[in-house]
Amino acid sequence: MLRLGIDDMWVIRSGLTDPYLLAFLAFSMFVLGACIGSFLNVCIWRMPQGESVSDAPSHCTKCGYELRWFDNIPIWSFLSLRCACRSCRQPISWQYITVETLTGLLFALLFLKVVLLNQFPAYLASYCVMSALIVTTIWIDFKHRLIPDATTYPAVIFGLIIAAVLPKTWGTGNILLSLFLAVLSLVIAGGFPAIFAFAGEKITGKEVLGWGDVKFMAACGILLGLPAAFFTLFVGSVAGLVYGIILAKSHHRKLAKTHIPLGPFLALAALVYMFAGEAILKFYLQHSQ
Repeated sequence: MLRLGIDDMWVIRSGLTDPYLLAFLAFSMFVLGACIGSFLNVCIWRMPQGESVSDAPSHCTKCGYELRWFDNIPIWSFLSLRCACRSCRQPISWQYITVETLTGLLFALLFLKVVLLNQFPAYLASYCVMSALIVTTIWIDFKHRLIPDATTYPAVIFGLIIAAVLPKTWGTGNILLSLFLAVLSLVIAGGFPAIFAFAGEKITGKEVLGWGDVKFMAACGILLGLPAAFFTLFVGSVAGLVYGIILAKSHHRKLAKTHIPLGPFLALAALVYMFAGEAILKFYLQHSQ
């Protein structure tokens, strides 16, 4: 049985004190996440090439073989096909099972976090949408040096929908106030990096921060709130800078001439905040007094 406090009423009412029910729901969240991960694989492959993610059916990227439904089951199909296309037998990238498994694990672990820490259940919706954005950002930006609008804009729209349908995610029962707080968070979270990107480009004559990164921060603000956005921007930037210094040193060139994809580091920082943000803020507040 879970050890619950006196305020854990929603957990008790929902029956989540039963470990078997909790395990079943966590597994269900894993399956849902793996299915979402399968779609994210389509986005990761097609969006950088400007292809539609909905018009063309799933197919082998090498021979064009159109996948049947039983070849498109998350995780299972990859393993049953022994990592190769059924038609041409060319190897299937391990990215596919990695993305599906990772997304499934994120959904399941975030569900358990919400339950075990007695967070408002609706937070899970924001966490899941942010997880999908994080996964696509890590893969696409690291490989192609871009964060597609087709990933950040839907995340922002989902953030607005969550604020309208579940206003308690913003600590209020008033829909208009919830929407106001969500939009304010979006504007501030995206505004600071936007000013930096604009000013940096004017001063140096070159791009110092990608606008995809700015839009990612805006999405982070509306989905996770301002504390998460500030943490993500600071930690992600520091981590990206450290990576850039190491990369520049290893290639014997100046840091200014080293192109660093900041998106993956922002995404990883946002991921850290989702799992440990409350503990980090509590630690900071206790030691800053």
